Amino acid sequence: MQTVDPKDLAAFEADADAWFKENVVRDPGFMLPLTFMEVGTDQQFNFLRDWQNKVYDAGYLGAAWPKAYGGGGLHQDFQNAATRAMRRHHGPIMLNAIGLNWTGPLLLDMGSETHKMAHLKGILSAEDIWCQGFSEPGNGSDLGNAQTRAVRDGDHYVVNGSKIWTTLGRYAKYMILLARTDANTPKKYDGLSFFLAPMKIPGVETNPIRKLTGEHGFTQTFFTDARIPATGLMGVEGGGWKVAMRTLEFERGARGGQAGGYVAVGSNAFDVLDLARRMTRSGKPVLEDPQVADQMVEFLMEIQALSLNGQRTQVPNLVADHPQGIPLASKLMGTEMSRRLNEFAIRLTGARGAYYVGESEAVDQGIWARAYLNSFSATIGGGTSQIQANIVGEHVLGLPKS
Repeated sequence: MQTVDPKDLAAFEADADAWFKENVVRDPGFMLPLTFMEVGTDQQFNFLRDWQNKVYDAGYLGAAWPKAYGGGGLHQDFQNAATRAMRRHHGPIMLNAIGLNWTGPLLLDMGSETHKMAHLKGILSAEDIWCQGFSEPGNGSDLGNAQTRAVRDGDHYVVNGSKIWTTLGRYAKYMILLARTDANTPKKYDGLSFFLAPMKIPGVETNPIRKLTGEHGFTQTFFTDARIPATGLMGVEGGGWKVAMRTLEFERGARGGQAGGYVAVGSNAFDVLDLARRMTRSGKPVLEDPQVADQMVEFLMEIQALSLNGQRTQVPNLVADHPQGIPLASKLMGTEMSRRLNEFAIRLTGARGAYYVGESEAVDQGIWARAYLNSFSATIGGGTSQIQANIVGEHVLGLPKS
């Protein structure tokens, strides 16, 4: 196991701090996305792609991934230090979320050497953008019932079907794709296979989906006799469910190995606290209302509890259970808390909370309404809150299904 010299780590973090202080662009002249799911224009995409590449070239992304695959080969503590510096200086988000946080760690964990050499460096540099092909229009939360078909034909699989909510789909070079290779197996999970599928090939079409926020961060992807190389099969044919479940562990934060940085600007309770001090009712700060103050304290307590849960996930014996109750509960509680916190912030702004981005009367340029609408996507991605609650109730707490 690597050991870390505290002096080396401190020097690395000081260098990172200086680099981000000098290089973070405060105002590029257009609205920067709060999350990778909000990248809706070429201008935003190109800016964030260049930013991620710049951070990677500086050595502050993928610092703990192996050198053989384009990483820095350093201890995880160095990447954590770089990410802290990034947060201190409010750097823009990392664009290639699915590559950095799900596909890359998955490949490092259970990918072939060929796949690692082919894909990992492009993930870090943002040369190769990835999207996810799990949910379908008729099978969103019922992932095991996926109906997109992949039929072997020589050195290729012929894919037909549709995937939905494919974030960054129109920009992606690759998709992690769960498709049905056997429609006749008694157990539906046994008929699924997992592919590292190219997107820029004949037979693959993406259509943008307009969201509540007004932008087009999601797409629907259509496969019509699309021929993907059989070399893109990850694991064995029919073994895709196991790979998909491991992917969801990375998506839900139950496993480490992510490249670093952050792909969303989270809700900050202290910013909401500042808002409560600035907003007034009857000439007084709304924070002086006992009910507002009480609710604010509850949010701060929730955030502290989630932070402690995050520390617990670093203790191997506490996350050795199946299906890993602490990370599952943290995902459920964290996304729902973020939604409620942003809703609370809107209430603090009173009637002006009805204004949105671009409207002159909006508080803080409409950031609170925008953050609130954005927060719903996190309660769906990685499994809806309802599905998460069912898993925690049935498989962690042992409650009956009925």
